[in-house]
Amino acid sequence: MSAETSGIACRPAALTLSDGVVLQSRLWHPNREGPWPALLMRQPYGNRIASTVTYAHPSWWASHGFLVVVQDVRGQGESEGSFGGFGQETADTSATHAWVRQLPECNGRLGVYGFSYQGLTQLTAAESAPPPDCTAPAMTGLDERRHWSCEGGAHWWHLGLGWGLQLAALQAQRRGDATAWLEIRRSLEENHYLRDGLSLLRRHDPDGMALRWLQSDPNNDQQWMVHRPPESWLQRPMLLIGGWWDPHLVGLLDLWHRSQVAGGQPSLHIGPATHLEWWPETQQLMLQFFQQHLQKRPLQEPKPNHQLWNITQHQWDAIPTPGTSGPASWGLRSHGLACIDPSEGALVADGEGEGSVVIVHDPWRPVPAIGGHLGITPGPADRMAVDQRSDVATFTSAPLVDELLLSGQPLLLLNAEADQPGFDLCISLSRLPADANSVEQLSTGIVRVRGEEALQPARRTVTLQPLHATLAKGDRLRISVAAAAWPAIGVNPGHDAVPCGAPSPEHRVVTLTLELTDSTLQLNPFDSGRLKLD
Repeated sequence: MSAETSGIACRPAALTLSDGVVLQSRLWHPNREGPWPALLMRQPYGNRIASTVTYAHPSWWASHGFLVVVQDVRGQGESEGSFGGFGQETADTSATHAWVRQLPECNGRLGVYGFSYQGLTQLTAAESAPPPDCTAPAMTGLDERRHWSCEGGAHWWHLGLGWGLQLAALQAQRRGDATAWLEIRRSLEENHYLRDGLSLLRRHDPDGMALRWLQSDPNNDQQWMVHRPPESWLQRPMLLIGGWWDPHLVGLLDLWHRSQVAGGQPSLHIGPATHLEWWPETQQLMLQFFQQHLQKRPLQEPKPNHQLWNITQHQWDAIPTPGTSGPASWGLRSHGLACIDPSEGALVADGEGEGSVVIVHDPWRPVPAIGGHLGITPGPADRMAVDQRSDVATFTSAPLVDELLLSGQPLLLLNAEADQPGFDLCISLSRLPADANSVEQLSTGIVRVRGEEALQPARRTVTLQPLHATLAKGDRLRISVAAAAWPAIGVNPGHDAVPCGAPSPEHRVVTLTLELTDSTLQLNPFDSGRLKLD
């Protein structure tokens, strides 16, 4: 049975897999003689939604001469089977591609699109599977640890719990368990999930991928899966779309590098976007890509192959060549008052670190995470109020005498030890504009230390979110150091007997000492091959 709206026909379609499981899809195409090149999205949230939180409705794509296929993955939506997460997709993706190509509405050409989970399903397939004609993965990655659930040895807390509970609610809905669905929904609405989320996952989705991640050790390589796309797939035309405030940005850059190493020529566009809020021009960017590679249409207004949105200048730039991003390093200096006086700590270009600072972390009032790529409200943020807390050490440069471009991935190397066997270093890099009384957060990062290692003085390395921003003459640069970023990450309890998470009576006050000698802020350029992507 088909339906028609504004010249677009829509119908359901089913694929029976070799093990008997039936995967359900919806198809949209022009209501005129075909066939057409196909655009395929494989997703776990219901094919009627079709990722319209970020993408134009399938009828829009169909109106431009495509057959659009949106499929519910195994165990989700209307499809049969049990949902097993990313690991199930290799065989199902290969079978789905073969099925789409032989649909009567398809002319044999196939492109794939989608973001997040739908981005990864574009890349998992049997090594021998024929590649699609082109791919457009957005805001995704291949490493279940570094690109999906952890950073610096710490689990993403509110993101991991929130997404896991969304999937658990979908499973409860499939089972007809309204009580479980309402309990999960209420916990999210009332923010109880930050404390109760793990127990809800254990009760309502004990075999789910999200719970497995949260129960895995971020420092144990053997517990984590890294997916490997067939090399031939990485060589096909690829459009990569990312956002500066998206948690999967490092994963997208990893795909960019992998495709280049495989001999591909991927197109990279990183814009002013969070995971769910994109810049409007992305639809036209993707449409032009699919028209070029699936319809063989000449480009009317060609876009640069690579574009980076300048966070501060609000314009598109090319990827700069290495060596054009200003000083090679900055040193941190303080005479001990960087937590009390925001103007006392110094960030010195091409200078040596000097002095020390003591930070007292009280788990009763953990430093909050604001904005960035892991915050509850991601995106740009003014952290002036946070930087004025006495448990945040700030190090600020003198006003710049020249314009400064920061393009790449910041790394902070810092000597740190604690009086308890566990601490976190939560770092923010910010711009203090010359013409405004604000602290514009540009990038954040974390490293977690647990066990006896925390008691020993050692140089710690914190990898921050990549960025591309220009500081104007007279602006100042700032590094902020805290021992918490709640609830972006769970609070470190200061010992191994209690898991990281919501503050509890067992969480200890931690005194953290920063020895600033040899402290260094560095920047790895995008094209240098030195980005930390896994």
